[in-house]
Amino acid sequence: MPERLYAIALLSIFFLTACSGDIKVTTDDDGTASEIVDADKLPQFLINTNGVSIVDEPKIDAELVIIEAGVEMHRGAIGIEIRGSSSQQFPKKSFGFETRDEANEDVDVSLLGFPEEEDWILYGPYSDKSLIRNHLIYELSNDMGRYASRSKMVDVFINDTYNGMYVFMEKLKRDSNRIDINKLKDDENFGEDLTGGYILKLDKADGPNQDVYTETNSFLSDFDPPNSTGGQQIHFLYDTPDQDDITLEQKAYISGYMGDFETALISNEFADPELGYRKYIDSESFIDFFLFNELSNNVDGYRISTWLTKDKNEKLKMGPIWDFNLAFGNADYCEGGSANVWAYRFNERCTDDTWQVPFWWHRLLEDPAFVVQLQDRWIALRSSTFSESSILGKIDSYVSEINESGSIDANFSLWQVLGTYVWPNNFIGASHDDEIEYLNNWINTRLSWLDGSIAGL
Repeated sequence: MPERLYAIALLSIFFLTACSGDIKVTTDDDGTASEIVDADKLPQFLINTNGVSIVDEPKIDAELVIIEAGVEMHRGAIGIEIRGSSSQQFPKKSFGFETRDEANEDVDVSLLGFPEEEDWILYGPYSDKSLIRNHLIYELSNDMGRYASRSKMVDVFINDTYNGMYVFMEKLKRDSNRIDINKLKDDENFGEDLTGGYILKLDKADGPNQDVYTETNSFLSDFDPPNSTGGQQIHFLYDTPDQDDITLEQKAYISGYMGDFETALISNEFADPELGYRKYIDSESFIDFFLFNELSNNVDGYRISTWLTKDKNEKLKMGPIWDFNLAFGNADYCEGGSANVWAYRFNERCTDDTWQVPFWWHRLLEDPAFVVQLQDRWIALRSSTFSESSILGKIDSYVSEINESGSIDANFSLWQVLGTYVWPNNFIGASHDDEIEYLNNWINTRLSWLDGSIAGL
């Protein structure tokens, strides 16, 4: 059977059996079909828009049915839209959706055992042909006690048509089960009430003009990024409270706090425990954030999709981590594919990129106490969460799960990207197995390089 016709036939069988709640289909090595029992299937997200196209904005009305192990676990109304930034160039779209009640009002629900909320994400890996980079890093973060979005691998169908393997995730937001910080009200403008909680981002600006920042949506750092050559500046975006809800007093407080932190960090007394930067930041969170981005050589690290929180009466913290689809050797620009460079020194390699890394990390590594703390943390993690057996064991379990479910075959039969370049691939494998082998080898090389490089700081 010609390859294209075979793929269509495979997807047809996959869809019919998946939606029936009975079996799915993959292929054995000899090309014959084999049945897959309900228990081996990934959860299935069946989205019905009644024929209406899903767009970037606004959310459209739809219905969501979730089937797990052959059992319907959820049925309800949703509002759904396309989400993402650079990923919107890909034909396989990612989606954001909110759960709704019978009156079409937002309602908190628990999906796939995650804590109740209304805002959710279906992330569609496309350029990440391993399909698992984000899922991996988020689970590593949660394993070591740093909240990251909970995630599960699922299959998505839209209007009776299979749309690929996705990663179901929580949207990052202030919530007692997500980013657990104080809810800052619009009448809390004085005293200790004013001290939190805030969520800020270093990121592209929202909307079609991603490099346009205003006094409404952000505030400017007092210090330019090091090594940049294009007059770039660092902008802090308001996330929570957002630009529509944050008051003038709250803007003044959080911009002043960030200014005080940066001034202390760049000062001659920066390493002084009382006068320096430690007065303003939670060093442990900065170290863990650093190690996640360096573990993966995240080409977006420190400068895009970078979240910071400031809780009431607390110091500034880095995180949660977010969006590592171009990490772990999956970018062919600015040494994003290299296993032997520092991610935090991005500006030295790409001096003209619009989004640059703040000066913080160079300066923090000039403090011997910070370096010792970082080295101790790395040693501890290397014998636990960041050990080869821990990381590669997770990868093996993910691959086994999506292979036994038939989702690898189905996804790449629909999205035929294996063996072809998809921006910004650093490696192009002929098969999913090749992609996983590359990922495993890259991680082993990276861990070895970091062992020596962190010890030598």
